[in-house]
Amino acid sequence: MADDAGLGGLDEPARGPDDHAELLSVLDSHDLALTTDLEAPRDTGFDFAAEATAAGAATVFPQSVASGGPTPEGVILWTRIAPDVFDPDESLGVQVAHDEAFEDVCYEGVVTETARIRAHDYTVKVDLDGRLDPDTEYCYRFRYRGTASNTGRCRTLPAPDSSPESLRIALLACQNYLNGYYPAYHHVAEEDVDFLVHVGDFVYESSAGDFKGFGSYDYPGREKSLPSGNGRVWNLDDYRYLYRLYRSDRFLQEALESHTLIAGWDDHEMINDVYWDRETDAPAGDHPMSDDPTFMTELVADAMHAWWEFMPARVEYDPGGASLQERFRLWRDFRFGDLVTLVMTDERLFRDPPREAIPTVDNVGPQYEPPGRTMLGADQREWLVETLTTSEATWTVWADEVLTVPLRIGSGPLSLYPVQGGWDGYTRERMRITEQVAEAGVENFVTLTGDMHSYVAAYQQTSYPGRVTGGEGVAQGERIGVEFMTPAITSLNVAEALHLTRGWRKRLTEPLLSWLVPLMNPHIEFFDGHNWGYSVVEFTREDCTYVGYAVDKTVDDPSAEKDVVVAYRVPEGRVELRDVTDQYA
Repeated sequence: MADDAGLGGLDEPARGPDDHAELLSVLDSHDLALTTDLEAPRDTGFDFAAEATAAGAATVFPQSVASGGPTPEGVILWTRIAPDVFDPDESLGVQVAHDEAFEDVCYEGVVTETARIRAHDYTVKVDLDGRLDPDTEYCYRFRYRGTASNTGRCRTLPAPDSSPESLRIALLACQNYLNGYYPAYHHVAEEDVDFLVHVGDFVYESSAGDFKGFGSYDYPGREKSLPSGNGRVWNLDDYRYLYRLYRSDRFLQEALESHTLIAGWDDHEMINDVYWDRETDAPAGDHPMSDDPTFMTELVADAMHAWWEFMPARVEYDPGGASLQERFRLWRDFRFGDLVTLVMTDERLFRDPPREAIPTVDNVGPQYEPPGRTMLGADQREWLVETLTTSEATWTVWADEVLTVPLRIGSGPLSLYPVQGGWDGYTRERMRITEQVAEAGVENFVTLTGDMHSYVAAYQQTSYPGRVTGGEGVAQGERIGVEFMTPAITSLNVAEALHLTRGWRKRLTEPLLSWLVPLMNPHIEFFDGHNWGYSVVEFTREDCTYVGYAVDKTVDDPSAEKDVVVAYRVPEGRVELRDVTDQYA
């Protein structure tokens, strides 16, 4: 990493099962996009009193603005300056106000490190932690060479000792740019929510339609051409191109301008189905160069580099850490006073390879897995369990990127568990986490998930029918919590993969699939794999409410139709899913 980030040369950390030594060495050669220091206007000569017009905002700030990484006393603000406008002799101003007219300005700062702006694809991240008040909404903007950016809105977390009455989040996932338009984000922008929570697959790493299906259509204007000329990402330039392209979408910009983002990642931010190969101490997955450990290590480092540049995320990074677990922590928690503890995990950098066996009833049980097989790694798992079991908030929430509960297709010995990228592929570790949560008596436990491109409302249980939780597994276990899955914004769902999303095919198969999946999985109360959109989850002192919305991804227009697909409510103190769809439809 470059000296201006406070780091020296390459290190050689001791190897271990979770050390990822080669990736650490490669990351050391990257100048990761840490937040940029702000200087006081009086020390720079920057004149905030001078007129700044917003007329050229889209030209100067082509990816607009965003906020993320909230704390009780700040947020991270993000923007990108157009390369052809950038002048290394010009500083960038940042203003934060209590009002949209910026008459009540509460903070002004100046970015003078223009070399770092250029080095990071002209992106800028500034950290306002310690400069704002808890549980407060602000307006902010950037100013550059006489032009003001679009105005963004950001929000800080409640104070740790506060008692907020409610928390509303928009839950988002899986937005393949090639596979549809983003009018869902226009509706997200208009939602009365406190924060956005994105559980991953913010970008997709193919320009060749690899993640479209039999029933997918082409969408004019959504074409991609990676700088490397390959159909899959090949280097840092390719990843940066993807983020620039995705963030150029007007509806995505609108949502990120309107709300503060809490961002996780899944596999497509790196490569499809990425995992860690312990034999080579390198990442691997669905990529043409997957069998080249050196290439894959460099590629994942490039992916992390670009994600860090383009996402306004607050991620701990300790350059002196001897292992990746000690150095880089995407896993973190957010405290919303005494109402909600939100836990986010990293389920890609430490996971073992997928099973090679067919996922039959007799192959997926935890008793057939090696004791050390993991999705999270030992350190992260211990942290997760401790955070969940010691939470004193009314609601304890795990933002789990992938499906947590079992999903069975078939009956009895003829069953298959097809979602091996979820926790059905790591049943021993799931059982261990579940047992500890149950033993601790965690109340009001909720998992929020994505990845499977479906709407799901289900019960978390200590065991389920079938052998997926060990032993005979013929009885339903104790209910310990609920799970809500948010649909994809645009990505391929099961109905699209089978060409069942339009006309009579949809009318016939949508109710059939929604009936069959709960029939085969009694712990699943609701399933829909035909629509796309987003969900809103609200937590109050009395209950938790999940509402799943469908938005037509085939229309690139703010008037795209929005409908309620499903709504469920869980009373505080009870593990009970109540269907309240009629109240929202």
